[in-house]
Amino acid sequence: MDRARRRGATWLIAAAAAAYALDRATKLWAEQRLPAGPIEVIPGVLTFRFATNPGGAFSLGQDAPWFFAAATVLVSGLILLTVFRHTKLVTAIALGLVLGGALGNLTDRLTRGDGISGRVVDFIDLQIWPVFNLADCAIVVGAMMLAAGSFLGDRREGADAAPPAPSPARLDGSSGDER
Repeated sequence: MDRARRRGATWLIAAAAAAYALDRATKLWAEQRLPAGPIEVIPGVLTFRFATNPGGAFSLGQDAPWFFAAATVLVSGLILLTVFRHTKLVTAIALGLVLGGALGNLTDRLTRGDGISGRVVDFIDLQIWPVFNLADCAIVVGAMMLAAGSFLGDRREGADAAPPAPSPARLDGSSGDER
């Protein structure tokens, strides 16, 4: 295995571990501190408020926790199957963030209820958006990095392509378009 692939795998696993650890630590803090009452960080803008969510994003799919657990296992498995394929640092870090966030929310589902029906801990309240957690942030930031990396990579590849060949010049110096 070449050095670039080992480096990509290292960054992917490190990003996943960091996202997972931060998510778990902040959720444990939220469970211990926030049931007593919310903390206004920036009044009217940011509040730390304890909430739980049985569904997915924006509490959708509350009656189908198995769907989110299955999707998490599938996506996590696919990322782990490809861990040594990524040579681009941005891609490796992005996939690590998605993996760490997905596993953070899956841990809640497995430990906060029967089977996979547990509720995910949320605590970041921006007042204009549903309450969320650091795992959600990691998943969204990772997805945005993948999209941006793909877009910029496509543009870069297009810039690296050979420019179109100039039209042949006529011996008299004209382009041949004059009439």
